[in-house]
Amino acid sequence: KRVLEDGSLASLPGMGAKKIENIIKGLELYEKMKERIPLGLAFPIVQDILEAMKKLKEVKAISPAGSFRRMRETVGDLDILVTGTRGGEIIRYFTELPGVTRVLAAGETKGSVIFHDRYQVDLRVVPEESYGAALQYFTGSKAHNIHLRTIAKERGLKISEYGVFRGSEMIAGRTEEEVYGALGLPWIPPELREDRGEIEAAYENRLPKLVELSDIKGDLHVHSRYSDGTATLEEIARRAEERGYSYIAVCDHSRSVKYARGLEIDRLLRKMEEIKRINETLDGVKLLMGTEVDILQDGTLDYPDEVLKELDIVVAAVHIWSKNEDTTPRILKAMENPYVHVIAHPTGRLISTREGYRVDVEKIIEKAAETGTALEINAYFERLDLNDIYSRRAKEMGVKLSIGTDTHNIGQLWMMVLGVGVARRAWLEPGDLLNTMELEELLEFLKSKRKRARKV
Repeated sequence: KRVLEDGSLASLPGMGAKKIENIIKGLELYEKMKERIPLGLAFPIVQDILEAMKKLKEVKAISPAGSFRRMRETVGDLDILVTGTRGGEIIRYFTELPGVTRVLAAGETKGSVIFHDRYQVDLRVVPEESYGAALQYFTGSKAHNIHLRTIAKERGLKISEYGVFRGSEMIAGRTEEEVYGALGLPWIPPELREDRGEIEAAYENRLPKLVELSDIKGDLHVHSRYSDGTATLEEIARRAEERGYSYIAVCDHSRSVKYARGLEIDRLLRKMEEIKRINETLDGVKLLMGTEVDILQDGTLDYPDEVLKELDIVVAAVHIWSKNEDTTPRILKAMENPYVHVIAHPTGRLISTREGYRVDVEKIIEKAAETGTALEINAYFERLDLNDIYSRRAKEMGVKLSIGTDTHNIGQLWMMVLGVGVARRAWLEPGDLLNTMELEELLEFLKSKRKRARKV
């Protein structure tokens, strides 16, 4: 890089402009490849690859591995494992998939390519008898695998990507269940494999029954054309119905958020009337009247209580803050309001681009427990906020979590799977989330904070 920048490379024999241009492109690609990318950017790529590869008759089983399978918020190189016949044919097919812009390697058992000039994907073909062992090994995490190796050693066993061995005899490897079973453990979900107590919990039969995407009854934070979304209320309802939801909360911005066409009170009331009309025509799904109300600098809310009390759900958020401001006091004050049900994206961070505002998340979680306020796992791919660590802490404190995609375009509703991924990494079970409640139970929960406040 230095010799490129100071021009000395160009003085070397045979270093023409074209060759230097190719070196520059290669370096740029290398720099790109070093970056970890948000899970949500990688997700559609991996899904497309899996779908395409499953069409090949030689493929018997296929799965992503690595940090992608563990649903980490960012991923590096993407790993995919396959078992099947004619490895060379599988690799050839993989390297010729649409979107492949460069082939780095192509052999009988491994292919490495770059998709869309950015994403490195490695595909390995492994023997059927070792598929489970390879999947476990390449899924990681490193810390989880080191812990497993220690257990294996204590039992006189050896564990690797090829299988579990007693001496030269292979005793497990075909499935992950076999591999864990050989160590006296039940299968551990990939999202938990971070060596954060999951192995101890597995031994003691304390693994959580993790929430599944199929448990989700609705999305609790989306935007419509009324503010900065692109979809009409009817379009949102129709798409929610297609996803099998029972409800979807339309939470447009409040009046102070001018840059996002925040709603003045008269427009909010007009929207509420339209939702009522639409709900009368719907069967199977209900639009919840909501708002993403701004928490102002003094901790008051952007709408008065007499307006908030007419809504089904109130999601409160900080959108505007000064550089050195500690936002903790205003969020704490907002949670004391009996009409605030959920705090949206509680840290304000954007993955890889913005750290977020100064906030004491521990205090926020404590206040949420005290006031019966839920905290959001914002599933938009750049946010994933709260993260898995804080979401697990919230669960431990008895705080309910709420997943919202923060969708501004109905094509983004698929991101619910990212929010569920965070929830699973946080050890959340269905009962820890608002989204798994049936409609009547949810509405009862949303009323409960107001009732609780009246008793105080």
